Amino acid sequence: MSAKQVKSNVTHRVLELASDFISLFYPNYCLGCSVALYKGEEILCTRCIRELPRTGYIQHHNNPIFLRLAGRLPIRMATAFLTFRKTGITQHLLHQLKYNNHPEVGIRLGKLMGKELRDAGYGNRLDLIVPVPLHESRRRKRGYNQSAKIAEGICSVMEVPWSESISSRIVSTTTQTRKTRVERWENVKDAFRVNQPDQIAGKRILLLDDVMTTGATLEACGQHLIESGCLELNVACLAEAQ
Repeated sequence: MSAKQVKSNVTHRVLELASDFISLFYPNYCLGCSVALYKGEEILCTRCIRELPRTGYIQHHNNPIFLRLAGRLPIRMATAFLTFRKTGITQHLLHQLKYNNHPEVGIRLGKLMGKELRDAGYGNRLDLIVPVPLHESRRRKRGYNQSAKIAEGICSVMEVPWSESISSRIVSTTTQTRKTRVERWENVKDAFRVNQPDQIAGKRILLLDDVMTTGATLEACGQHLIESGCLELNVACLAEAQ
């Protein structure tokens, strides 16, 4: 082993020991349950990851998400990674992501979701991931688009590119909470625009959102992608509200 390699190994070991020493006094905490993370754990502890309420939809083509959207959009695949229930862990993590300034939660969950998509064979079936956009005023206030953070995590695992500049939300819509299905559609039907149709023409797109309730937002955004010439539309959301 050369002197340079020895020096590099020593430096790495010193940094590792320093990190372990610091963590004794300033431990990182799981953003799911607030317990201290063990070495090797990232953002979420092993127990929280194990207890995430996965839907298993990716293993079933005609799953509830696909069946709810297939009559409204010409989609090839649709899925949701987790179930969303009030007071559940998914709700807690999404609150951390959207309202407590923890974009790393979206990236971590995106990595888990990306592994599921990759293991199901979608690593070579997609050309581009497009997160559902936020209006610029809301994005500035939050500091980031939560769906883009999820996309970032997925891409780090699947090595499929993503872009949040292709589609934009041109209308600052009111919250979808407590609206009926018809009211949700009226609220978002003219809210989106494709800025770079040449970037999606002839490509297999994965449209990505954080939570699906009625599907109105995904339908409105997806229609613009179809009309702008994407070859194939697939849809995924981190969680399905139940």
